[in-house]
Amino acid sequence: MIYLAHTAHWQFLGLVFGFLAWLFIMTTAGINEWRLWYVDDVSIITSGVAWVGIWRACFHSHVLPDTENCQSISISDSYVPPEIPLAQVLMMLAVITGLLGNISAAVAMRMAYFSVKDRRKMRLSFILTGALYLVTAVLSLVPLVWNMTSVLNNSTIDFPPEFNLPVAPVQQSVGPAIGVGIFASILMLISGGIFFCYRHSLQSLEQTTDPLDRPWTVTRLPKKSELPNRDCQGMNNQGFDSEEKL
Repeated sequence: MIYLAHTAHWQFLGLVFGFLAWLFIMTTAGINEWRLWYVDDVSIITSGVAWVGIWRACFHSHVLPDTENCQSISISDSYVPPEIPLAQVLMMLAVITGLLGNISAAVAMRMAYFSVKDRRKMRLSFILTGALYLVTAVLSLVPLVWNMTSVLNNSTIDFPPEFNLPVAPVQQSVGPAIGVGIFASILMLISGGIFFCYRHSLQSLEQTTDPLDRPWTVTRLPKKSELPNRDCQGMNNQGFDSEEKL
């Protein structure tokens, strides 16, 4: 049996980072605050700001029947710039690969903490986990950076009239979703690097053998009858002998 539990503590931390990063990526893909559009006409958008995500565009209004008004953005819409449909696809792929990476990381940690006999499978699981984490980070970073660049360049979106949004905002800024997504991607990169750095599965078996897994030896104490005669005889107590004489 191979004893490797003490060699994978950093990889356990990488599993925690990867799981948190995966949750953040899912949050980034779901929320609308990718772009913040500031408008000067507050007759309909009474809050003066609209949130443009990769799935919906929303704003608050006290004029329309609903306080929060949202319109869906489809991947087949012709008016959206290419970075938004790309983000829809890549973020979903990042969620899937991140889930697979977490499953592979859990399997790798189980092999390390509960010992395995086949080291080739263990090495493959650690490498596969690192690769999946790195792929997840790249898949999420590409749309995040592209959309952030579009915001910084003040790119416009020609929304249809039913969106009640202007063609070009007065000002736009990067939303918190992009910040959370970039943080999650960096955390995912760190997790992938930690799993790639695991090298104990390549060492010799003698260096990581469980000391409790060695052959047992039985030590038998000698019986009284097997002891030498000189060991069975004690020293005479002179005081006791003198009392008997009296």
